[in-house]
Amino acid sequence: MRIKDIGEFGLIKRFQKKIKTDSCVVKGSGDDCAVLKLNQSSYQLFTCDMIVEGVDFFKTTDLRLVGRKALAISISDIAACGGIPKHAVVALGLPRNMQVHQIERLGKGLFDLAREFNINIVGGDISASSKLIIDVSMLGVVEKNKLCLRQGARAGDIIMVTGEFGGAIKGKHLKFTPRLKEAQFLVNNFKINAMIDVSDGLVGDLGHILEQSSVGAVLYESLIPLSKQALGSEEALCSGEEFELLFTASRDQASKIIKSVKYRFKVIGEIMPESFGLRLINYKNRYSRLKLRGYRHF
Repeated sequence: MRIKDIGEFGLIKRFQKKIKTDSCVVKGSGDDCAVLKLNQSSYQLFTCDMIVEGVDFFKTTDLRLVGRKALAISISDIAACGGIPKHAVVALGLPRNMQVHQIERLGKGLFDLAREFNINIVGGDISASSKLIIDVSMLGVVEKNKLCLRQGARAGDIIMVTGEFGGAIKGKHLKFTPRLKEAQFLVNNFKINAMIDVSDGLVGDLGHILEQSSVGAVLYESLIPLSKQALGSEEALCSGEEFELLFTASRDQASKIIKSVKYRFKVIGEIMPESFGLRLINYKNRYSRLKLRGYRHF
């Protein structure tokens, strides 16, 4: 059996069956962050993300943007759990023939974003590699009553998003701003039942919420916010790399969120009973079943 035969998430599930944790772990593998006990009022959030040349960026990509993206992805994970990012370590795999000024350019992207979000870069590691690899591990903190996971969606919830979808590979995937301010606004003012950041595609990441919450959903094609770079709604549903927030809240809470004027949040669908599955109502007002498609590494 090869990795490509079982896929990225099949491989993850094989590992999950063998992972044992103690009582310090509130939530382990399977969400945007691990959640660890910290003190009476707060949890520690812990996440890591790796980006690899030829997969997440090209050899010709501006290295300042590569460094920026490496840190921004982890900030987005912390935001999706309702937390504040605090500390990071950075591991680099570097080709031997890279110029020092290139690595300094990479560092500029990392350090500038770290300053913007008040994150301490406290260490890391360097190794030789055949291609450029950046791995960021990040710690954050979230108040216990503001923690958001993927497993809390309920039938009747309204599905909402920040931003627009589609065409992120044309530039947004390198230049996006993590939705930390929006996430903090949500968890500080409303009851959010489930939340995730969209990295692998709108449908694919919604699927994680549906699976862990044991619910179904309906999306409305006419309500999917398309970016100017999107090729159409089908691409916007599946392409990924937007790093927008996708979240669910009760009708009452959603109504209050819609009326808020500080940020613009958009309704795209509704959580349904699990037996409903995942369906799309298209522009002709017809139902169709959606497959949980999105980006997969294998």
